[in-house]
Amino acid sequence: MLVAKQRYLLIGGSLLLLAGLITATALVSERPDPVTVPEATELHVTLDQGLASDQSRPGDHFEATVSQPVTIGDKTVIPQGAHVDGLVVDARPSGRLMGRARLQLALDSIDVNGKSYELHTNTSQRAGGNHKKRNWAWIGGGGGGGALIGALAGGGEGALIGGAVGASAGTTAAYMTGKKDIHLGPETPLTFRLVQPITIDVKG
Repeated sequence: MLVAKQRYLLIGGSLLLLAGLITATALVSERPDPVTVPEATELHVTLDQGLASDQSRPGDHFEATVSQPVTIGDKTVIPQGAHVDGLVVDARPSGRLMGRARLQLALDSIDVNGKSYELHTNTSQRAGGNHKKRNWAWIGGGGGGGALIGALAGGGEGALIGGAVGASAGTTAAYMTGKKDIHLGPETPLTFRLVQPITIDVKG
């Protein structure tokens, strides 16, 4: 009888020890493993919303989604689909006759496994088209047409008057059509580069 009790106690103790080892192993396997993503790593994202140089303002926030996973060794540190918050660093609308549009963006945080991490990236910059060639074409074309009409109507003096009127009309056309703002629609792909490393807790 005593031997049987000792045997039961021995078996029970072994089972408790085994259960403890299994629990400890599970806890170790679930413990997050910090992995550092180095400086200069590229982050590829797509915009969740539209942005525009004539509508966005410096300091505005925008949302984006990671489009390509970031892998270090055999571990996916930043999964595809991770949520990203960004910041409009600079936004300048296009002028009509001069002043190129500008839109400058950066990422400032990312969510991985329910935890938010601060990001420091370079800026993605877009600049609008140059006005000069298009404006010269409008103004020059308007002047030439006016001179031709003036010459037919009144000779040399008419050509001078017609040229001035035509140039004025060309300038008006350039003013009316000359804006070249930057518009980025939802799902526009953008690439940023880390300027500081970031350490992320990776599970498993």
